[in-house]
Amino acid sequence: MKKICFATNNKNKITEVSQMLAGKYELVSLEDIGCNEELPEDHDTMQANSRQKAQYVWDKYNISCFADDSGLEVDALNGAPGVYSARYAGPQRSDSDNIYLLLQNLEGNPNRKANFRTSITLILNGQEHQFEGTVDGSIAQEWKGNKGFGYDPVFTPAGYEQTFAEMTSEEKNAISHRGRAVRKLVEFLKTQG
Repeated sequence: MKKICFATNNKNKITEVSQMLAGKYELVSLEDIGCNEELPEDHDTMQANSRQKAQYVWDKYNISCFADDSGLEVDALNGAPGVYSARYAGPQRSDSDNIYLLLQNLEGNPNRKANFRTSITLILNGQEHQFEGTVDGSIAQEWKGNKGFGYDPVFTPAGYEQTFAEMTSEEKNAISHRGRAVRKLVEFLKTQG
């Protein structure tokens, strides 16, 4: 089975994507390839950040890889936190701090519309490919559920009553932004010899 690196050490992301790639590729993390440095992501779009991370791994480790950058875009906050979602409340990248700040910034605002967006850059044998996935929804008034990570406890996808954090990983992967982008990636990888 061919190896492909997912340019992350986020165990939650690795688990989610491994389930979707099962049997097609052996998914390895940055740690698995000996990459312990923080990957650069200093652009102002998710697509540019995912490209920067994938290119870094390809250039330095010469392994086919893909990188993602995801963010929560809230209408009432003019698309914030967006590309800064992971560090919305500061460089400590605390999920709970980010959620508290988000809820505080939306307090009293009736417009709770939001979407999650994922941009994936795949570099396969030196060739770059882009995939994107989005899911529309809204920001709940309070935390619900204890599964998932990031903003999952306050994001309710359109057409559902539960937040992502109340869903099983299978339910979430079926409709999530990352799930949609990864399915496009997987379909593409299936076409490659």
